[in-house]
Order: sequence, then structure tokens, then C-alpha cells
Amino acid sequence: MTVLPDDGLSLAAEFPDATHEQWQRLVEGVLRKSGKEASGEAAEDALSTQLEDGLTTRPLYTARETGANANGDTGANAAGAATADAAGFPGFAPFTRGGRPEGTSVSGWDVRQRLAGTDPVRVNEAALADLENGTTSLWLTVGRTGIPADGLARALDGVYLDLAPVTLDAGADYAEAARALLALYAEREVAPEAARASLGADPLGHEARTGEVLDLAEAAALARETAGAWPHVRALTVDALPYHEAGGSAAEELGLSLATGVAYLRALEDGGLGVEAALGQLEFRYAATADQFLTIAKLRAARRLWARVAEACGAPEAGAQRQHAVTSPVMMTRRDPWVNMLRTTVACMAAGVGGADSVTVLPFDNELGLPDAFARRIARNTSTILLEESHLARVIDPAGGSYYVEQLTTELAGAAWEFFQTVEKAGGLPGALRSGLVAERLATTWAARSKKLARRREPITGVSEFPLLSEKPVVREPGPAGPGGGLPRVRRDEAYEALRARSDAHLTATGHRPRVFLAALGPAAAHTARATFASNLFQAGGIEPVHDPVSVDPASAAEAYAASGADGMAVLCSSDALYEEQAGAVAAALRSAGATTLFLAGKPGTAEGSVDEYVFAGCDAVAVLSSVLDRMGVAS
Repeated sequence: MTVLPDDGLSLAAEFPDATHEQWQRLVEGVLRKSGKEASGEAAEDALSTQLEDGLTTRPLYTARETGANANGDTGANAAGAATADAAGFPGFAPFTRGGRPEGTSVSGWDVRQRLAGTDPVRVNEAALADLENGTTSLWLTVGRTGIPADGLARALDGVYLDLAPVTLDAGADYAEAARALLALYAEREVAPEAARASLGADPLGHEARTGEVLDLAEAAALARETAGAWPHVRALTVDALPYHEAGGSAAEELGLSLATGVAYLRALEDGGLGVEAALGQLEFRYAATADQFLTIAKLRAARRLWARVAEACGAPEAGAQRQHAVTSPVMMTRRDPWVNMLRTTVACMAAGVGGADSVTVLPFDNELGLPDAFARRIARNTSTILLEESHLARVIDPAGGSYYVEQLTTELAGAAWEFFQTVEKAGGLPGALRSGLVAERLATTWAARSKKLARRREPITGVSEFPLLSEKPVVREPGPAGPGGGLPRVRRDEAYEALRARSDAHLTATGHRPRVFLAALGPAAAHTARATFASNLFQAGGIEPVHDPVSVDPASAAEAYAASGADGMAVLCSSDALYEEQAGAVAAALRSAGATTLFLAGKPGTAEGSVDEYVFAGCDAVAVLSSVLDRMGVAS
């Protein structure tokens, strides 16, 4: 009997190391089986994924990729090397691995709950419930779209202000709201060194959202007052959400946050603050999406880039960026909103792993109106589970050292720095906003992404993939309207939501949804895949697929269609071989029964002459579905 050594690794040591070239040859074999011929680097490229900002995700990352850039730079030395060593240590420049030496390992990230509403009493009830059940700080909407500034004391009644940090979001009313909060601290005898708050002054963010220009000098005056009297209160917020919500990419979000921060530093220095004091007055807010690796890389890149700005300003050790991550409103859906719980969980995890200091998980029903108590509970418990049960914060920068994460961080930082320089050349963020440069750039990015969404290359679970037409709508009390007039606010589901709204109106008017008949040909093995594809596709537009009987032939097609109640539309679903045999005869039978438009699920050109249109993977689903609803007479 052979006795193995108990070190657990010696067995692997008996085998030679595999090489990159060996792996590529195996990839070539897999591609060959799928009908693709590629070799070497081309085989690897065939498995790569193109991202926004000119970035590419490769199928395999090794020391070869990251080591190749060990002595390089990205955009005016902005990003540095793509290695863990170059990322440094937490709490030290370039702060890629975290702004504090201890990171969030001591007590976890700050669980910051957002409180939207105009009634101070109801906001107070929600705030107390949140604080008693896991929330560690509050984010209040104040002013025109929230509680009035003079209602702040009532909204914070019973809140221990020396224990619970407060963040304000007051738009143009930031000065009034800030002074109301500072007065409340004084009234309740909170020691200046015990007060922890973000006053939320963000004139440029407000301009991006509304088009209303505010004077930066007033924000600088507030920051000067805060810096002198309240050591742990930050006056200004660099909010990148307006750019994310307008359809911006990760690099654009980062680049515009840098441009905002630099504009504020200039204003603060003009207002009499030194560089280090000015840097200490800023908090940055970013979106966290369900793309976990991109979110992790974005937060790490943001810290690295801001450290480069601080270095250029002569204060490298003061360049630790304070980060507040918010789960993306753009990714939230109004249909099947329960899936949002999964999206926000992944986004929260990514924000924590990426090193955010504070994380806000938006409730799953956030896009439907005012979240209810259940939704708020799920939102705050998302962080609690990740912190207390998954122990996610116990390790600082757990993704650091990953070849993929380090490379993505570096490449994203380089793309963001390049865009930041473009904005600076346009006169800084104020000039870029007012000239239309920002709006045009973001609109171009969103248009490209919209094509992917329309073609379902970027799937939306529960909306463009696996929709549930029988779902009961989730109804919430309307929330206050957000500010508008500036950059648009986009949603991934907006094109499909418009289609579903047409279907809903038709259901209300007629008692049934628009219907399409699925003419499945042959045995299940021949038609299941394409019938499932077609069923999902049409349901994404609110069109009910009728698939009964399970399979038809030329003799039964007319009778089955007549019994289906379909609104003039039928789709042939089967294999290419059965299309050759039966498509023509079945199509003729369906037309004789009243089908005015015939689709075929499969490659364009198959059964040409028998059908009118084709639906296939990668087709423009939104255009097809809109056209079908038009032909059915469903009002837009």
C-alpha cells in the first residue's frame, strides 16, 4: 500500500506545470467543436468580452498580463502598475487598498439608510426603526424634494446624534439644511468632536441634475466654517450618481467625479482653506452595480485616482478618499421587483469588497414609490448578513492581488483619467456641463448600451429574460418627485417597461393580453429550445404566447390557431430540418386560418418565402415587439 505524504500538496508537485500555450491549445479544440477556427492569441480573444470604455475582459489572467505592466503607467501616471505590490497598503498612498489602515475590519462598513419623504413625523418613525435594527447612519432628503429644513429637528427626534452620523441631501437648499443640522447639534449639546456628518453641499451635482447654476463660493464658505469648528463633519459631497443615472459608464462616472472634486478644491482654496483641509471636506458617492468585479475595480480605481490628484496638489498623504456607495438605481426594475433584492445583494457585496466606507442598499421597491417597512428591513439586513454572517469585512481588500481585479482596476483608472483630462481641457466640469460635452458623451454611451439591452445581449432577469406576465403588480405610495431639468435619468428596463405598459392598457380594455400563437413542429427535442426562446421574447413585450397543443402539423395547424385566440400573429418553432420539411405547408395553413404575420424562430433566410420575419438570438427585441404590438392594434 502506498502511503501519501500528509502535506496535502506534494501530489500536485509530481506533475509538471501547465503552460499558457497548452491552455490555448485546449481552447482551440473547444472552439473547433463549435465551428470556430482560431489559434493562439486569437483563440483566447474569441472568449474575451468587450466592456464599455474600451475595456476587455479576458478569459484567463495570469502573472504574464499583470507583470507586463509592472513598470508602466496609465494616463499621466494616474493608475500605476497592475500588481498588488503597486497597490500599496491600506491607509497609505495610493490608497488603492483602502483609505484607512484598518479598513472596515473593526466594525464593518457604515450601513447608511436613505430616508425619502416629506413628512418629518413619518421620516422620524422610519429613522428610529432603522437605527434600532441595524442601520448605523441616516441619509436624509431635505428641502424642495424632502422634509423642510425647519422639520429636521422633528425628523431626528430621539436620535442620538453623537452616535448616529447624519448625511444630508438638500440640493439647492444645502446651506439652510446644513445650518439647521449644525444648530441642532448645538441645541442638543453634541460636542463638536463627537458630531459626524456630511452636509451634502454639491452645487455641481445639483447643476447636473437640474441645470440650475449655484455659486461655489457659498459652499466654500460653509466648508471653511465646518473645517474650523466641526472636525468630523464634511461640508461637500462629490456625487457621481447624476452621471451614472444619465447612462454614464464606470470610467465616465470616475472621470466626472474627479473633475467635480478638482473644481471643489479650487473653490475651497479660493475660499481660504489649505489643501489638506480642503481634501478633508469632501466625501465621494458612487453607484454599486450587480457587475461585482467592475464595482470592486471602480472603487479601488477611484481611490487611486484621487490620490494622484492629491499628490499633484502637494498633499499625497491627505489623499484618502472617503467613499459612500449606493446600489444602482439604473439596474432596478419595476416589473418583478423582487429580483432587485438579488441585484442589491451582489452590489452591496461588491461595494464592501471594494472598500466603501459607507454603503446604502436601496429597497427593492425603490422605483415604485415610497418603500414599505418590509422593503426597508430587507435593505438594511442585506448589509447585516454580509457583515455578521458572511464576515465580508474581516479581511481588508479581499480582492486585492487577484490578477483580474488588479488589471481591471488599472485599465479602468487609465480610461477614467483620460476622460478626466478631456473634461479639464473643456474648462473643467462647469465648462463641460454648460457646453453640452458631458450630456453628449453620456448620451452616446447610453445609446450604445441601449442597443445591447434591446438585443438582450445585456439581459434583465424578470424583464427581458424570464418575465412573468401573471405577476401581480407591486403598488406603493408615490414618493416625492426628484429634481429634474438637467441630465436625464435612465433605467435599464425603460424600453421594455413601455411595451409592458401598452400590454397592461390592452388587458384593462379587453380583458386579455395581446396573444401570439407558437406553432411548435415535431417532437419536443426539435422545438423546445426555440419555443422557449420565442416564449421569453414575446413575454418581454407583454405578449402572451399560446402554445396549445404542444405540437402541430400541416393538418392541425389551422384548427389549433383558430382555437388559440391569437391576434393575427404566429411563430414557427422547430429545428432547421423540420422547417425544410413542414414550414411551407404549416405556414399556408396558418394563413388560411387568419394569421396575418408569420415569424420563424431561427436563422434569417430559413424557409424564405413562407414567413414574414425572423426572431433569433441577437435580434432587436424591442423593435420586433413594438412592431408586433403596432400590427395587433395595441395603442402606444
